[in-house]
Parts: sequence; C-alpha cells; structure tokens
Amino acid sequence: MKEQTVLERLLALRDEPYRAFTASLVPNIPPERILGVRLPALRQLAKEMKRAGVQEAFLRELPHRYHEENLLHAFLISLEKDYATALCETEAFLPFVDNWAVCDSFNPKVFAKHTDELLPVVKAWLQSGHEYTVRFGLETLMRFYLDDGFQDEILALAASVNDDAYYVHMMIAWLFATALAKQYDAALPYLEQRRLSPRTHNKTIQKAIESYRVTEEHKAYLKTLRLKKER
Repeated sequence: MKEQTVLERLLALRDEPYRAFTASLVPNIPPERILGVRLPALRQLAKEMKRAGVQEAFLRELPHRYHEENLLHAFLISLEKDYATALCETEAFLPFVDNWAVCDSFNPKVFAKHTDELLPVVKAWLQSGHEYTVRFGLETLMRFYLDDGFQDEILALAASVNDDAYYVHMMIAWLFATALAKQYDAALPYLEQRRLSPRTHNKTIQKAIESYRVTEEHKAYLKTLRLKKER
C-alpha cells in the first residue's frame, strides 16, 4: 500500500455520478458525508490494508466522518479470520453503523464456524434497541442459522423482535422469506397463524413470491395468505 492516508486514498477514488446515486440509496446520511467511492474499489482497498497490516489504526478511528470510511471498516472486519478478534471489532463498530448499506455490507464469514458460541451474542444484539444492531443480528441469523443445524428457536427469536423500526421490519421479512425457501415447514406456521405484524406478514409473502428459491407451488399457496389492508 502506498504511503497515503486512508482518507487520501478514498478521495482519489471519488466518482461524482456514483456519489449522487449513493446519496439516493441512503437518504438519512447527509450528502456532504458521502464521497462516491464504488464498492469494488473499497473492497480492494480493504484487502490492500489487510495485506500491509495497516488496518489497526484505522479501526480505532471511531466514529468516522464519511460513509465510505464506515463501509471500509465493515469490509476490513469481514476479512478477519480470527473469531475473537472479529467479534471484538464487530461489537466496537455496531453502535456507529447508521444506515442499511453499511449494515448489509458487513459479513464476518468466520462467524459461520462459531455459531454455537455466537448465538448468545446475537440474542443480545436483538435486544439492543439500536436499529442497525438489531438488523445486523437478524441478518446474522439469516446468514448462518437457516441451513445445517437449523433449530425452530431461530424463527422464534426473529418473530419476537419489535419491528417498529423500518429497517428492522424489512430484515424480519427478508429472514422469513429466506426461511420459506430453506425451512418451509418451520416458517409457514408463522404466516398461517399470523404470528408476524401485518406489514411484516405481507412483506414476507411479497419477498418469497419474488424469490427464485421458493417453488411455484409454495408461491401459489402463499398468495392465499396475504392479509387485506384495513381501510
């Protein structure tokens, strides 16, 4: 990695048209905090920093000023191969995650090998009260707990989360739509018994119907479970 500060590297990678596009995706972030760096360039920079062993100082610089610094931070943690380090860095960073784009770019793959010890931590995230920490907890359940070793507890945890926050509601729906593709028999009762809020119920069905992983037979039945909007 060349002798430049991280911010200098980011400024050199700016793309003005992409900046406007990014601002439209994360309207809660002030435009002056968006540089307009494309995600492949950020991922490449994260890899360079990791190889050069210069990421530690940057990871300590919280809070960051720019949206792209937060994305870079997320990508750096995602590259961490040591579970304890990845978890420590995740816990330090989550309070500063302030939009869905950073939250959804954040995926420490080492978590997949430590699901048993991670689950109590995920439960704490779900109770945090911070919208994007809760979303990240739900996303972690969706990524790592719906395949081998699936337990009914996972869906019960997701259904118990208060979905008043928009990006939490959307993630619950995404998780249940994914569960309908992977664990249909376990997920279906949550819709048949109306165990989700009406808006999350209908959004789950919408996402499942849009998914190529849900069979046409299942989609046809799910359409019959849609709730009519109250007038």
